[in-house]
Amino acid sequence: MANTQLFQSIKGKFLPAANTANEAGGVAYALAPQHALVQLAVTGCLNNVYYAGAAEQLDKVLELAAQVDVSFVAKTAIYARERGHMKDMPALLLASLATRDVAVFAKAFPRVVDNGKMLRNVVQILRSGQVGRKSLGSRPKKLVQAWLCNASEKQLLNASVGNSPSLADVVKMVHPKPAEAWRAAWFAWLIGRDFDVNQLPEATRAFEAYKKDRSGVAPDVPFQMLTALNLTTNQWTQIAKNGSWQMVRQNLNTFARHGVFGTTKAEKAIAAKLRDAQSIEKARVLPYQLMAAYKATDEAVPQQVREALQDAMEIALKNVPELAGDVVVCPDVSGSMSTAVSGHRGSATSAVRCIDVAALVAAALLRKNPTTVVLPFEQKVVSLSLNPRDSVMTNAEKLAAVGGGGTNCSAPLALLNANKAKADLVVMVSDNESWVDNKRAGATQTLREWEVFKQRNPHAKLVCIDIQPYAHTQALERSDILNIGGFTDEVFKVLALFAAGALGADHWVGLIDELVL
Repeated sequence: MANTQLFQSIKGKFLPAANTANEAGGVAYALAPQHALVQLAVTGCLNNVYYAGAAEQLDKVLELAAQVDVSFVAKTAIYARERGHMKDMPALLLASLATRDVAVFAKAFPRVVDNGKMLRNVVQILRSGQVGRKSLGSRPKKLVQAWLCNASEKQLLNASVGNSPSLADVVKMVHPKPAEAWRAAWFAWLIGRDFDVNQLPEATRAFEAYKKDRSGVAPDVPFQMLTALNLTTNQWTQIAKNGSWQMVRQNLNTFARHGVFGTTKAEKAIAAKLRDAQSIEKARVLPYQLMAAYKATDEAVPQQVREALQDAMEIALKNVPELAGDVVVCPDVSGSMSTAVSGHRGSATSAVRCIDVAALVAAALLRKNPTTVVLPFEQKVVSLSLNPRDSVMTNAEKLAAVGGGGTNCSAPLALLNANKAKADLVVMVSDNESWVDNKRAGATQTLREWEVFKQRNPHAKLVCIDIQPYAHTQALERSDILNIGGFTDEVFKVLALFAAGALGADHWVGLIDELVL
């Protein structure tokens, strides 16, 4: 008689067998090359993560990019930059196009290179030799020259902050030919050549004057250009009030150390800046960055400023959808989720972990959909009570405090099946590294449990949000299953479209392929 354990029947439709292993050794489904490329593009930061190193990510991205059409590579780079708010991955994908199709490279360039930091990233990658060349080439060089010769003074000053390469290195490399006298003087000032100070544009000229006499108002230049100067508390306060939204968010502790919060007026002004909806949208802030700022603030930062960060979080999550029907959200709180969400970067490593992002997504969905059932899981589902009226930050902190254990992505589905639960939408937020529920043959246990769940809930949909740069899933893509990666509010937009039945057969990949170059 055949082994009944090995050849047990599966109710419902035939389920495809898992065709790969994940990084934890569990069975999984490999994503198609296009899908895998997008997954890495919106979650990979080319840093070491729990199961993969930076070099592995680099090799995998270039391998996948070579397998798909150049136009899709370009669209993925644009999507990762414009909607995923990524930096290194869009630059890498754009640079890879320089060796394959310079015409497509040129079309994608202005949408990926939207500031000086991205310009320097692309130049650095091209010069590194990692994409098959060590020179820019004539067309890329002309595009870099054009950016330098059309950027505003403010854009150039912002671009001048940073190294490897510095903007001065880039200017020396491509030799831009400016049409305006101020730009020629500015480039000479940047690279240390003789210049006429009277020809310099306003902010740069004011900065040169301020270095000699600091009795006046601090010039409107990047914050980093002023930090080496010996400034008074009033000057620091002025910098905080005039600074960009992102700069203020990133330097609250610095301002506290320099006495900026010494007056109620200053506190109110900075709190008002942080909760300004227009500034938040313009800054393209990631919700997890607000969590990082909130967690990192010292006690010296006033309570009303800390509360403004919570208000900013609510505003940044405005795209969290109100979903019809019964919703279940399952954040992964296992041990592998303890890694930094953007990977390990030495002293620059983010304090925000994958578990924080998963908790943030769950708490945001609960806040907008108060009847949502939250099932945090590791080897099993963890019991935790949350109040939907609490702030997103409060509930996210409660969830993120659980942490630990192995990964079992099928656990919440198994519990729902054991309780014969009903639901219209199940959202799983994980790194997809399930191994506790490993099967030697056949479908993953997650897909098996989902199929059982579908017997009771034939119209239900499953969304798997993956926040790590791995190219596999526990639930194979089909009409009722969406796999999506990333940690911006774009994820919520796609989730809402899928829940409403507004995505095409190709789901997330199809949405990206619709972008017009």
